[in-house]
Amino acid sequence: MEQLKQKIRSEGVVLSDRVLKVDAFLNHQIDPLLMKQIGEEFARRFRDEGITKIVTIEASGIAPAIMAGLELGVPVIFARKHQSLTMTDHLLTASVYSFTKQVESTIAISTNHLSADDRVLIIDDFLANGKAAKGLIAIIQQAGASIAGLGIVIEKSFQVGRQELEEAGFRVESLARVQSLREGQVQFID
Repeated sequence: MEQLKQKIRSEGVVLSDRVLKVDAFLNHQIDPLLMKQIGEEFARRFRDEGITKIVTIEASGIAPAIMAGLELGVPVIFARKHQSLTMTDHLLTASVYSFTKQVESTIAISTNHLSADDRVLIIDDFLANGKAAKGLIAIIQQAGASIAGLGIVIEKSFQVGRQELEEAGFRVESLARVQSLREGQVQFID
């Protein structure tokens, strides 16, 4: 997706060989027009998959997931990282380690919103080691729902996430595949 790559080049900040900061348009400040285009692209790629729900993880996956949900006409569920007073019973949970935040979180989705009848599209902002994706997959499988695939805004292709997910049989569609962040430069695949 060329618009996304241009935005990464112009506003992304390479912090190290493994960390790309995109808080100017994706995970702190949000560019609504870009999110709309991202939602349209995910919808185009997964339109024929019979999607009934989109699942993401709070907070950075919410904007692209909502836009894809709007395009596909389906509800969006976000896995919560923090316990809520209103969300205590009948939870599907998984443990997820965040490399960026250096913290382990328990993510949760209520059983009221996900069932074996659902066909789910997972959307997330980044794919690196695949820990968040695997946590969401575990929750969706606990519900007995089927997984149509994963829509990733930015993939760090030099890390193992995509390979492990594909080896497990999951379809991965990434809108921008980063080959390298060496020497402060973003290099894309494609």
